[in-house]
Amino acid sequence: MLSNKTIFLALSAFIVGAVATPVPAPSSGCADVHIITARASTESPGEGIIGDVVSGVVSRSKQTVSREAVDYPALLVPYESSEAAGVAAMKVLLARKTSACPNTKIVLMGYSQGAHVSGDVLQAGATGTNKVAAVVLMGDPAHVRGESFQKGTATLLNGLFARRSGALNAFASKIASYCDIGDLFCASGTSTIIHLGYVTKYGTAAVSFVLNQIGG
Repeated sequence: MLSNKTIFLALSAFIVGAVATPVPAPSSGCADVHIITARASTESPGEGIIGDVVSGVVSRSKQTVSREAVDYPALLVPYESSEAAGVAAMKVLLARKTSACPNTKIVLMGYSQGAHVSGDVLQAGATGTNKVAAVVLMGDPAHVRGESFQKGTATLLNGLFARRSGALNAFASKIASYCDIGDLFCASGTSTIIHLGYVTKYGTAAVSFVLNQIGG
């Protein structure tokens, strides 16, 4: 069990390492695919580092793809209320898009706290989740060991805020969750460097996963 001091120091290191990404302009109309992204803790508003995966899908897909970032605090302290705000905000975006564009395939992506947000939206069975075609989670603090959709090396370890085992089973075939051994947040380890490395290590695989799920 990590001490509060250890967690605080690790969180401080994560704040320093956070990467800012410009906010993409909201997409209008009904594309074939719409990607909703939730950034990591402490990142500036926008898609954050996982936006590179979004861009990969946009550039490689043969379909029209629109994108949108969840507007939420993404704070480490207080984490619980920040994450809850993210869930509420993503639910609104999901319901709005699926109502306006019922034939559009939805992709959810989240990094760190954003992955926690995305998973909780699915777990809640929010309006529009039946339109979700693919989900990419990177460094999910609610990671649960042994789930069929795990893609990283942390197959035997839970995250700091592990959700109930099997909570996302209804979406298992649509999820790719990347978490490696040693990650402070998704594997209860001690490393923030590992936590920040998923786009570099798994970004290409994540893009391919999404393209396969949406049909190219």
